[in-house]
Amino acid sequence: MARYAAGTVDCPGSPKSVRIVVVGDKGTGKSSLIVAAASDSFPPNVPPVLPDTNLPLEFFPDGVPVTIVDTSSRPEDREMVAEELRNADAVVLTYDCGRPETLEGLSTYWLPELRRLEVKVPIIVAGCKLDLRDDNSQVSLEQVMSPIMHQFREIETCIECSALKQLQAQEVFYYAQKTVLHPTGPLFDQESQSLKPRCVRALKRIFILCDHDRDGALSEAELNDFQVKCFHAPLQPSEIEGVKRVVQEKLPEGVNERGLTVTGFLFLHALFIEKGRLETTWTVLRKFGYNNDIRLADELLPPSLFKRAPDQSVELTDVAIDFLKGMYVLFDDDGDNNLRPQEIEDLFSTAPESPWTEAPYVDAAEKTALGGLSFDAFMSLWSLMTLLEPARSVEHLIYIGFPGDPSSAIRLTRRRRLDRKKQQCERKVFQCFVFGPNNAGKSALLNCFLGRSYADNPGSTADERYAVNVVDESGSAKKTLVMREIPEGGAQGIFSSKESLAACDIAVFVYDSSDESSWKRATELLVEVATHGEATGYEVPCLMVSAKDDLDSFPISIQESTRVTQDMGIEPPVSISSKLGDFNNLFRKILTAAQHPHLSIPETEAGKSRKHYNRLINRSLMAVSIGAAAVVVGLAAYRVYAARKSTSA
Repeated sequence: MARYAAGTVDCPGSPKSVRIVVVGDKGTGKSSLIVAAASDSFPPNVPPVLPDTNLPLEFFPDGVPVTIVDTSSRPEDREMVAEELRNADAVVLTYDCGRPETLEGLSTYWLPELRRLEVKVPIIVAGCKLDLRDDNSQVSLEQVMSPIMHQFREIETCIECSALKQLQAQEVFYYAQKTVLHPTGPLFDQESQSLKPRCVRALKRIFILCDHDRDGALSEAELNDFQVKCFHAPLQPSEIEGVKRVVQEKLPEGVNERGLTVTGFLFLHALFIEKGRLETTWTVLRKFGYNNDIRLADELLPPSLFKRAPDQSVELTDVAIDFLKGMYVLFDDDGDNNLRPQEIEDLFSTAPESPWTEAPYVDAAEKTALGGLSFDAFMSLWSLMTLLEPARSVEHLIYIGFPGDPSSAIRLTRRRRLDRKKQQCERKVFQCFVFGPNNAGKSALLNCFLGRSYADNPGSTADERYAVNVVDESGSAKKTLVMREIPEGGAQGIFSSKESLAACDIAVFVYDSSDESSWKRATELLVEVATHGEATGYEVPCLMVSAKDDLDSFPISIQESTRVTQDMGIEPPVSISSKLGDFNNLFRKILTAAQHPHLSIPETEAGKSRKHYNRLINRSLMAVSIGAAAVVVGLAAYRVYAARKSTSA
């Protein structure tokens, strides 16, 4: 299977050009090597450093333009060389075959220096001036380079060449280009001699996309469709039989009566790579939109798709929600409304990794008694990922098989500023910032929101944390509420950025009702948020939450807290006890306030003064306007009267 198709440069994810930087000790033949490769001749006189050399498009079969960058060996130019190396796609590292000390310099200076500069690109070691090496030397290239390559795994290959004899000069840059276009590293683990996990997951997705009848095997017709898509030519029946025979001999389970199984498909690609035909697997990956990191290419997820104002957010469309409903049912094998951890892993087995194994997603949704996800929890996590990382959300929708255009999976919400003006919003996902001092009960509140014990340890309280769940509204559709816990130390970061409150639908301020200092700090945070909102134009509805209602309140707590909220024009504090599980309909109240953002926006004294001042100015302007209008009308009336009097006379 798989004749190699040269023209993958137009595929998403394919490198559009290759920049090769040549470095090495003085006098190792860098410049002569470049001229010999580009002109097919040996230059008698070469300048110390050549200008950038562009190889013609047709120079190598892939049709990708190659630029070769020569570098200086002078110590005073090292910073300039370092900058070139940082912009390299590949590095050619030279030594002089006739001077052993230059070979030693690779492991004592150059390779450690590349590591120090964090140059993470393929390295080709080129032994130049092969014509000058002692003919009596019995040491092979493999013997010389094997210990160096063992120590420095970043070396892709080694090659000896001679610019004078025109021996393998062009091959040096062909291999360098090939390591960029068809690198081994992302595909194959040399230690275990097996495909890397991310490569396996990508090839599995490609197999599923090509298995049109979903019977777990590629039939002859499906194999031909795959072949034409990737290589622009069908396979002959004898070639298909030959492929199946090779697989069956080595791996019987790789073929069944319906065709080539996913195991056989993966085996074939491992075989291609072992035989040095990396271009075959890379051609397949490129045709299905993968880049060198085995992720979907940026061209498939253009930034314009996710461009939005700071106070807009991104939500899934009904089309995406319906698709995810189908995927949930498909992977919930026993239909018990519980997607188990293994079933979640199976769902994301065609993505580079599962996106929900790390913060902020790993503990952000309610778990079933069996440690799985109900459908509501499953959709909550998708809503959270779409809110926080819309590009990543769409990317993973594509990985698991979303068939539509990426733009049909998401929608932009109306700006929050406009919602306040219209006194309602049409969002389905609401983000609540949870402020409060340490030990106020913020983490306990988020735990209970997810159906967990209030005492569960969420991890470090110094980090932000998210909790997401569906909230039922009486007589209304379900809405998704995202609770973002802001640690006390993180509040200043919020106030240091102008747009930090733009993504907030409502802010909640939690305090320990038994601790007066906790209430005072929560009140200070409320005033700071209100002040920041007034100053930036991103005002948000606010609620105060009196936590630990099971403990005795500090003296005059109710009177003081009620007075403060009344003065600022918001609802009195909502009393809750996470320990007793008494939440006083808090989550519905949060949602209601978020959906009617104009009703719960606090006003500071400065804000009130500013409003009062603006009203006075507006009234004065109106009075001036009315007065001016009266003068104009009076003047016009006088002119009419004077004209009539003159006529009658």
